[in-house]
Amino acid sequence: MLRNYIKIAWRNLWKNKTFSFINILGLALGMACSLLIMIWVQDELHMDRYHKNDSRLYRVMENQHYVGVINTYASTPGILAENIVKDIPEIQMASQALWEESILFTVGNIFEKEKGRSAQGDFLTMFSFPLKEGNPKTALKRPDGLVISQKLADKYFKGQNPMGKTVRIDNKDDVMVTGILADIPETSSLKFDFLLSYERWQKTNTWSKDWENNGPRCYVLLAPNTSVDKVNAKIKNYIKTKNKDSNVELFLQNYGESYLYSKWEGGKQTGGRIEYVKIFSIVAIFILAIACINFMNLATARSVKRAKEVGVRKVVGAFRYSLVSQFLGESILITLLSLVFSILIVLLILPVFNGLTEKQLTLNFANPAFLLLMIGLAMLTGLISGSYPALFMSSLNPVVILKGGLKFKSSATYFRKGLVILQFGLSIMLILGTIVVYRQIQFIQNKNLGYNREDLLYMPLEGDLQKNFQTFRQELEKQPGIKAVTCSQSDPLAVGSSTQGVRWPGKDTTQLILFSQNAVSFDYVRTMGIKLLDGRDFSTDYSTDTSNYLINEASARKIGYKNPVGKELTMWGKKGKIIGLMKDFHFNSLHTAIEPLILRLERGANDTTNYWGNVLVRTQAGQTKQALASMEASFKKFNPRFPFNYFFTDQEFANLYKAENTVSKLSSYFAFLAIFISCLGLFGLAAFTAEQRTKEIGVRKVLGASVANLVGMLSKEFIQLVLFAALLAFPLGWYFLSGWLEKYAYRINLEWWYFAATIVLAVLIAVLTVSFQSIKTALVNPVKSLRSE
Repeated sequence: MLRNYIKIAWRNLWKNKTFSFINILGLALGMACSLLIMIWVQDELHMDRYHKNDSRLYRVMENQHYVGVINTYASTPGILAENIVKDIPEIQMASQALWEESILFTVGNIFEKEKGRSAQGDFLTMFSFPLKEGNPKTALKRPDGLVISQKLADKYFKGQNPMGKTVRIDNKDDVMVTGILADIPETSSLKFDFLLSYERWQKTNTWSKDWENNGPRCYVLLAPNTSVDKVNAKIKNYIKTKNKDSNVELFLQNYGESYLYSKWEGGKQTGGRIEYVKIFSIVAIFILAIACINFMNLATARSVKRAKEVGVRKVVGAFRYSLVSQFLGESILITLLSLVFSILIVLLILPVFNGLTEKQLTLNFANPAFLLLMIGLAMLTGLISGSYPALFMSSLNPVVILKGGLKFKSSATYFRKGLVILQFGLSIMLILGTIVVYRQIQFIQNKNLGYNREDLLYMPLEGDLQKNFQTFRQELEKQPGIKAVTCSQSDPLAVGSSTQGVRWPGKDTTQLILFSQNAVSFDYVRTMGIKLLDGRDFSTDYSTDTSNYLINEASARKIGYKNPVGKELTMWGKKGKIIGLMKDFHFNSLHTAIEPLILRLERGANDTTNYWGNVLVRTQAGQTKQALASMEASFKKFNPRFPFNYFFTDQEFANLYKAENTVSKLSSYFAFLAIFISCLGLFGLAAFTAEQRTKEIGVRKVLGASVANLVGMLSKEFIQLVLFAALLAFPLGWYFLSGWLEKYAYRINLEWWYFAATIVLAVLIAVLTVSFQSIKTALVNPVKSLRSE
């Protein structure tokens, strides 16, 4: 029996090549898209989940309370770990680690910048970053300890055993290799090629030993069977026991959740990358649903072709369940064929997809779970797409069928139209989403930041440049192609330092207000291209500028100064005056509103103390190449033992929104796929409709109907369905897109023309799809149409 069913199914596929091709191609594209998204989602959900202590591994977070706002940070005091592990018995281990750094490695004649971190002694014991050589319990407990990746071992100690060998760090310190890292899994959000001792870093950063300063991340390993709520209750006011004036409350977040759930508002978790996981999961469901709807519609519409087969089988005693089994089996067979093609499609486009998402995704056929996932996807798709056609055809009355009087009931017709509406409604939502995402990204990329990011570049202020910055600056400004030079402790796109230690006459000292702050050198405003609304920039003509300040409009509003220039301001106990009011400019991500900012002068004109941070250089328009050559020559003169590295501000700005750009590109590709699959179904339905109305079209032509009239008649119904789909899709699209845009402090409005453009595009695509078949049918000779065999 099974063999007979397979034979019948294969004959039907071969007999109706066009409709079989449409069904298989539509399902293959739908499943390929869903499969791509599924392996991406699976990878995202498994990020940081491979650590053996996953369920007990947490990071310490801070809620900082200010006037009317709660800010949440992962930065903590630099001495938190060593204290909290002693004071809280439920914490088995604690370790602090720094942000990623680029540090100069020198071994013999080889010197190059490498990316890595500094971490405390128990870091490798808490996390599952295995070592090929060395002891994870002791490798970082030496102040001069260094753990390197196998890549760095091969690079600097080729053919040698690196253990115990010495590496020069930033031309200042010698450290010893105490461990070699195995490859870090792709599912780790923490990436590094080396680990240095945290104690080494702490010796030169004494501010990290103060409870009022934050910076390093703190990770803790809870004892087995420990209640997280109990620990949270204990550590909530822990900082206040060390600093009674603290406004900080601590809490724990599971480390495995921190990658996906990284966004906080008002002290509560509000999202993160999990939003993209949800969005693309919905997109996968949409596209697979569109493909299944194609199958349902075409199978139901063409049921008249198999009506007699159903009637005969029922007359000779076939039960309904056997007919349902047969038709479901046929749909599963088609789906399995589609699965084969979908895998081929995925294999072809996976390298491009990996390039877009910056991942190393693969189809792991050796993994039983993955094979089950694929087979499960095919079976589910087959059951969903074949369910209604199977139930519909098995319900047909054999008497009516064999008398030749089969007609579709109005309920069946309405259901089929409903499927078309649903199909195009989903496609229209994807088109609208693509337009809005693209417009938002363009808005961000083209927004006036309040300074000129074109022709602006920066490079690390390191090595001998730190003590010779002023001389280096003066030489650079004489070079052709260079307009202005300054330095800044932060890079132009991320001022991460903030303080509550700001006072002014009349301030309520009980109110805590947070200000961003940045230490800069002379000509910062001119180099950045920031507009001064009043006052002046820091100048070498004023020796008192080391205690003066520049503020932005947001600071003036927060302080309450209407005309702030000349007014008194004190920061960290240093009293000075406001010498300039800057127009608000964006010094952080556009996801957040512009915050109050205070600029202070890092060093005086005659101060020989080391500078640190970044050198900022404004080049003459169109002379960047010449300026870079001049910079490199001067750099090698002043800092010969360091490689010349620089960053263009406009390129780094684009990198800030890489995730959004990826979403925009993927959305456009998925929307195209959705429309293409919908059009395949529409084409099939149009062909079937034209086939069913062949004689009617012939009569109309004999009576004088033009080709245009016939095309309009055949297209009208489908256009109406698309318009109705748009009316249903727009409210939902508006609701979800409004929610997505709310995460941006600076965003576009959902303008009417986005919806108008979407509906015009959808109708145009539908008309082009249907018209091809309509014109073909309308041009048929009526003699052939009316001929009766």
